[in-house]
Amino acid sequence: MADLHEVPERIIAPVPRITIQAFCETQEAAATVETACLDRRMQKAHTKVQMGGGLAAVEAYKHAPTPNVIIIETQGAKSKPLECLDALAEVCDEGTKVIVIGHVNDVLLYRQFLQRGVSEYLMAPVDPLTLIEAVSGLFSAPGAKPVGRTITVIGAKGGVGASTIAHNIAWTIARGQGTSTVIADLDIAFGTAGLDFNQDPPQGIAEAVFAPERLDTNLLDRLLSKCSDNLSLLSAPAVLDRTTDLSEPAFDHLIDLLRATVPCIVLDAPHQWSAWTRRLLISSDEIVIVAAPELASLRNTKNLLTLLQQGRPHDTPPRIVLNGVGVPKRPEISSVEFAKALDASLDAIIPFDPALFGTAANNGQMISEIQPHAKATEVLTQFAGRLTGRIEAPRTRLSLLEPLLSKLGRRKAS
Repeated sequence: MADLHEVPERIIAPVPRITIQAFCETQEAAATVETACLDRRMQKAHTKVQMGGGLAAVEAYKHAPTPNVIIIETQGAKSKPLECLDALAEVCDEGTKVIVIGHVNDVLLYRQFLQRGVSEYLMAPVDPLTLIEAVSGLFSAPGAKPVGRTITVIGAKGGVGASTIAHNIAWTIARGQGTSTVIADLDIAFGTAGLDFNQDPPQGIAEAVFAPERLDTNLLDRLLSKCSDNLSLLSAPAVLDRTTDLSEPAFDHLIDLLRATVPCIVLDAPHQWSAWTRRLLISSDEIVIVAAPELASLRNTKNLLTLLQQGRPHDTPPRIVLNGVGVPKRPEISSVEFAKALDASLDAIIPFDPALFGTAANNGQMISEIQPHAKATEVLTQFAGRLTGRIEAPRTRLSLLEPLLSKLGRRKAS
């Protein structure tokens, strides 16, 4: 079996719908909190930043209810942190959690903070991700399963094979890595996941989206159709009996339930631009942009990268897949020039192979089921490994013969 190298990843669960109020003493800390508030993981939280430190917090809550989380910055003895915390305890509502940002690295002071019920102590300067991680950790139950990660796949334009790539990625993660995975087809009117997996379930994503008040874990289980031991499908009805003018948070509840159910969710997003598409992309843990080696794909990919960099300043950039490279007699932008124009690297280059992809599509199979050793299969397997942090070392031809050579060697020696 090929070696697997674990890549350390900073997985931070989204912060729930809570209220946070910060009382800072320095502009640097206030700026950190304000920057953290703009992160996608904090989009449900309502945050307010004020100056004045612990003393201002005590005054603020003498005649007002306290929020879910209070963040207090203290600069040491001159801030009288212990006195402030004692006074704050007298006005705090039950269940309010306190995070202290301090400038003194003192174990004794840290222990005194804990004795007074402080939930977390962070040493200044604090980066936004560390602060988000601290807030998120306050609402994660001890021993709870890690929240599932979302991988959203979208085409830079229509017809570039984004859905095919999404389905094969999900299948590879589930089959090759043994990870429980859900592939959700978000193209309600024209989705092809059901065809690609040779499934025709009577219910699917439409029931989850058009009646969100009914959606719970039991209904979700009924809507999922099983494709293999580790892969389930949330299919699109692909009917035109109603339009899909969805609201911006249309998929929020569904994705929250999926995160709590499985470790990996692959979202097959349609090529369209709406409020919910933008929200979905910005809130995803990983984004894959599938492009063709031509000008329209290049322009649209560049626009997407610019927008997502602004909306996801603390995340890794989207992964770029160049698909269908090498069509005979078709003028193409080379992969080198494509990457240079984007000022970004390409994560996967998939060769044009109409026989392989066409046969898989017509049979309702994945490409690795048709040709497990094809170049496109190898590229997608390696890419899926990088997406999940499990990078498979490529096999050489010799490595495939090693067990046989070793056996022959032992026979010769005997």
